[in-house]
Amino acid sequence: MERRDVLKLSAVAGAAGALTLGSVTFASAEERAGGGEETKKVTGHLPTGSPDFVYLPVEVPRGVREIAVSYTYDKPAVPAGTVGNACDIGIFDERGTDLGGRGFRGWSGGARTEFAISAEQATPAYIAGSVNSGTWHVVLAPYTVAPQGLNYEVTVTLRYGAAGETPEPVYPPHRAKGRGRAWYRGDCHLHTVYSDGKRTPAQVAAEARAAGLDFITTTEHNTQSGHGAWQGLWGDDLLILTGEEVTTRNGHVLALGIEPGTFIDWRYRARDNAFGRYSRKIRQAGGLVVPAHPHATCVGCNWKFGLNDADAVEVWNGPFTPDDEVTIAEWDNTLVASVRGRGRWLPAMGNSDAHSPGQVVGLPQTVVLADDLSREAVQEGIRAGRSWIAESSAVNLAFGVNGGRGQHAGIGGRLAVDAEETVTVHLEVSGVPGCSVRLITDQGQLYAVQLPAEGAGTVEWRTTPAYAAYVRAEVRRAPADGGASGMPGALVALTNPVFLGKE
Repeated sequence: MERRDVLKLSAVAGAAGALTLGSVTFASAEERAGGGEETKKVTGHLPTGSPDFVYLPVEVPRGVREIAVSYTYDKPAVPAGTVGNACDIGIFDERGTDLGGRGFRGWSGGARTEFAISAEQATPAYIAGSVNSGTWHVVLAPYTVAPQGLNYEVTVTLRYGAAGETPEPVYPPHRAKGRGRAWYRGDCHLHTVYSDGKRTPAQVAAEARAAGLDFITTTEHNTQSGHGAWQGLWGDDLLILTGEEVTTRNGHVLALGIEPGTFIDWRYRARDNAFGRYSRKIRQAGGLVVPAHPHATCVGCNWKFGLNDADAVEVWNGPFTPDDEVTIAEWDNTLVASVRGRGRWLPAMGNSDAHSPGQVVGLPQTVVLADDLSREAVQEGIRAGRSWIAESSAVNLAFGVNGGRGQHAGIGGRLAVDAEETVTVHLEVSGVPGCSVRLITDQGQLYAVQLPAEGAGTVEWRTTPAYAAYVRAEVRRAPADGGASGMPGALVALTNPVFLGKE
């Protein structure tokens, strides 16, 4: 295909606009009877404002053993404050590019410049399987485009010969031994070399065990290829759940605990009104819908789809930063709305989003009260809000509210007593030296106390449902600026609320 040869502008059904280029054609099987390989290069230019997805059709003949793709694009200097070029890549096979269809064969985003697929194996982030004849599509996704535009070159190589056997994937089991009904620690937002992470699955599993975790979820960007990469890494002590970080142009959402091998599409924006369809697909696959880092500052990371379709929300992502503070404040507002009868409340989660060495697996971690260490039990605990977030496994707490006649409600529960009845909020905490406790209600912070220097203590506070419709606890460090800004210090632990009063 000639440079800049753009044949038609089309739209993927229900998705943001897509540009379809002219087809790349190769020799027939008869012409390549002797085997070998054939390579074609395509160059082109994309202006600022290009569609989200640019499809390059590749006509694959019979007799192909492997397809290999590489690409490059220019990165010209741009004026200060202006975004430059960034372009992702992936591929769909002969079954097509329909949203949510069966043709998806892999996505590496901007993490790789080349990949290959055969029946026997595939580059991490891609799906091994036969290279069948038909129209395949290499997809370029110009994430941001410089004012000068983006010049690209795509190289496609077909290697001819007899196809091998595709190995059957081995997926993690849905249950580990566990301790019966207990508090289990987990990190549900992790990346490996199967998307843009720098660790292998074996390294992540080892670091999860070192961090004192009981369960983890693998959440690669826009691909399920890593679901079968954990063989031999689970055990009685570690439950491994499969998921995906669905990385759209209007925010990222964690599909937690979906059935292994499930692919969730990401090719839509908030304006396309498609997210409800894919949140339902996540649930149909046994997963939870959890918007990730809703106020992160990276391009495309801000969550624009609303929270109506969510099961929980990630309020703390990695080392605590100001965008987490904003997310917690927004989440607390949803709690206030829920007690006023304006919708349901969403549980809070915290995860590391660890990609590379130096980013700590389990910082933070979600601690879940579950009936056993299984996919279903852990997810039910998260969905019900029976969970709290900790900086590390060194942090321990117990939080609940007691009524005057022996009633008790724990995290995520409700103490159904009369509005004027006095109740006692009780918190035990350890492993948090140099920290203070804040008790937050629908009125805001109503109680705060400094913990003993050794970082362990018991806090009690009395209130009534008429005064506080819910109460939750935060454990924080001293502010880095000594309190001059009026901002609280970094979080060390945060609980989901206990609701007070009859519904």
